[in-house]
Amino acid sequence: MSHAASPHKGSLYLVPAPLDFGCDETPDLQATLPLGTLQAAAGLRHWVCENAKSARAYLKRIHEVTPLCCSLQEMQLTELPREVHKKGDHQGNFDARHLLQPALDGQNLGLISEAGMPAIADPGSSVVRAAHELGITVKPLVGPVSLLLALAASGLNGQNFAFVGYLPQDAAERAVRIRELESLALRSGQTQLFIETPYRNQAMLQSLLHTLQQNTRLAIGSGLTLARAQLHSDSVKNWKKKTSPLDNATPAVFALGR
Repeated sequence: MSHAASPHKGSLYLVPAPLDFGCDETPDLQATLPLGTLQAAAGLRHWVCENAKSARAYLKRIHEVTPLCCSLQEMQLTELPREVHKKGDHQGNFDARHLLQPALDGQNLGLISEAGMPAIADPGSSVVRAAHELGITVKPLVGPVSLLLALAASGLNGQNFAFVGYLPQDAAERAVRIRELESLALRSGQTQLFIETPYRNQAMLQSLLHTLQQNTRLAIGSGLTLARAQLHSDSVKNWKKKTSPLDNATPAVFALGR
């Protein structure tokens, strides 16, 4: 496909989505997303998304706050390929330049993920990288990011931290990785953040409590920005005395440090 540009390129807007995707509660969008973000999103008719069906559902909710620039039927929604979802696109293994043709033609374009900020613990970095390569202005909009909400509320070091994605599924490999992250956190003071598929929340928690040292601090946040939101931060020793606040349905952010 040709990447010839019009004299005036459009911009790529990074549009955050509420953190209630897949949950049974749909609070008012303006509780977590500024009106300016919703208005900017409402003005877009070209989109790159993870899933067109859920993107349309989100746009319908936006329309209830501020009118969309055109009908949902007139929107152009292009899904990221399946391999991007399965393998990720943060290592430069997917060329997304063809997805940006509307911006090259002078139209603004939105990038959206299922929840939170696209390209942060979600696909989309390949699209952003391609925009920079093509000289397209990237404009991130304001909205919730579960990783930063959990970190801010954890009491752990927010001046030096790392997000390490998912830990291994194999129990033995996971334990080795947990010890590596704990050693780094205790030695350097760098908070280590990671996530897990919701149905493995309990297995992750039990692995952490079995593997971490007693005085290591562990914070877990789930359902952030929702009515069911929970965030607990304590030493592993005290965590072992608690009843687990986690369920196997709600995404969670884990953080460990000193």
